[in-house]
Amino acid sequence: MSTFLGMPARPPRSPYGTGNLRGDEPFPRAAHRELGNGQLRRNLDKATTTIRAKRLNVTGELPDWEALRDAGSAIKTDAMNRLPELLEQLERKVTEHGGTVHWARDAAESNEIVAGLVRATGSSEVIKVKSMATQEIGLNEHLESAGITPYETDLAELIVQLAHDKPSHILVPAIHRNRDEIRQIFLDRIPGVDPELDNDPAHLAAAARAYLRQKFMTTKVAVSGANFGIAETGTLSVVESEGNGRMCLTLPETLITVMGVEKVLPRYQDLEVFLQLLPRSSTGERMNPYTSLWTGVTPGDGPQDFHLVLLDNGRTAALADAIGRAALNCIRCSACLNVCPVYERTGGHAYGSTYPGPIGAVLTPQLAGMHAAADDPNSSLPYASSLCGACFDACPVKIDIPSLLVELRHQHTEQTGTTPEKLAMKAAAGVMKRPALYRSAQQAAGLGRAVAGRDGTISRLPPPFSGWSDSRDTAAPPRQTFRAWFASDEGRAALRAAADEHDRNQQDDGTGREGGTE
Repeated sequence: MSTFLGMPARPPRSPYGTGNLRGDEPFPRAAHRELGNGQLRRNLDKATTTIRAKRLNVTGELPDWEALRDAGSAIKTDAMNRLPELLEQLERKVTEHGGTVHWARDAAESNEIVAGLVRATGSSEVIKVKSMATQEIGLNEHLESAGITPYETDLAELIVQLAHDKPSHILVPAIHRNRDEIRQIFLDRIPGVDPELDNDPAHLAAAARAYLRQKFMTTKVAVSGANFGIAETGTLSVVESEGNGRMCLTLPETLITVMGVEKVLPRYQDLEVFLQLLPRSSTGERMNPYTSLWTGVTPGDGPQDFHLVLLDNGRTAALADAIGRAALNCIRCSACLNVCPVYERTGGHAYGSTYPGPIGAVLTPQLAGMHAAADDPNSSLPYASSLCGACFDACPVKIDIPSLLVELRHQHTEQTGTTPEKLAMKAAAGVMKRPALYRSAQQAAGLGRAVAGRDGTISRLPPPFSGWSDSRDTAAPPRQTFRAWFASDEGRAALRAAADEHDRNQQDDGTGREGGTE
């Protein structure tokens, strides 16, 4: 038997057509439509402004906030560098404490594992804790197709589910809805709701609480995600603000947790850092109202059948990217969304993925790829940014999102093949290598002043340059090139005047003596 000793194959991305890691249209087209929704923009502006102010207040209280960010970044980087070792350790510890660990390569495997575990219990219903991982793989849709009804118990996720909508924010899935819209959703979708229900937040929450209470008390299976998994002890953690998670994690007989493999932390002590970083960066709170920790199965206390599904779904592909792997450090706090001027105006649906905003524009192409199909919508995500850097400043684990977006743009350009932009750059390089041709091109460019506006800018260029002018203005060419000015009497006079002024300044400073200063 012959053996081929070649380069190892790159780990697979999330399979095309599965889960919720790809939209139906490119970001520019979707964003243009969302920009026309005035109510959406008002909702987003109010919510993100409030969260930003709260975050700044509570992070400003800590004199060691930057040191905490450094520690969080270092811990996550170490975890990614030792990911296989830590995952095996996590599996051993969970198993030692009575849990069962399953490994899922992609969304399809994960969905089938969960559905099979639910069927084995004989239950046709599950209650769910808010989970980005289960949203990513499309678990709800899969369970429904298998005859199993999932009930979201997080208030915002419940709103989205009842409205047959999609989440538009990592932390606040229903951020695009206002109180009047939520009231109408409850009136239309919750059986037996008081027809006199108003839009007071306390009354809306009470209506949701009454609806969910029976589900908490009677449903035997719960599905959750995990904020962190501790390799040292096998402990899983969920942090939340409403208490619904605590109900799901303690009352049912069976608990199934779907966790992305990047959520593993080396030591129990590491939680000290992240339980300070996460609530301050996400909700602007000093700590989460509910922090649930569990280690396998405890006889007579909580679920007596615990399953942990470790989800890859493109994460090892992201890990294999020496530059892009930094995105796996994300702790899903959503701070980058709340400071992003692009997200604030377009909302999360324009990104087409479970993960919107700046981190989504990085993470989604890495998990699912950018060229899985012709005109892949994901290929537009790295350009859904002004590269202002606000996301980097806000990130609690210091992910340099702008640099990662630039790298993804580079990768997209390299994989795209021949494009009008590449041809234009090649032509420009040919011109710049020939001085005579370059001078002629400079003179010809002066004709652009004829199409410039009164403000001295060109707002629209003809194809194939229209893509550039669609999103930015171009300064009109100057009346005179630098070379022409340099060779003119005016240029020579200006240079002489500058030299004379320099000599006078040196004499005034006492540095004009021969030989200068050391």
